[in-house]
Amino acid sequence: MIVGILFIVYSIAGYWAVGRVIYANKVVIYSGTYFYAKKIVLGLCLGWILIPIAIIKTILGR
Repeated sequence: MIVGILFIVYSIAGYWAVGRVIYANKVVIYSGTYFYAKKIVLGLCLGWILIPIAIIKTILGR
């Protein structure tokens, strides 16, 4: 139960972090669900490093 909740929180935070770090200040033109699927996969795979970077960027206001 707790592991499932932590996975959901990690997934959401990873998805948010991908948007703040990798796709920051970029215009993305896409069609279909490929863009969202790519962000989810990147968030799950690289979330452990992107989440702290995104938090630091948010605190520093960049």
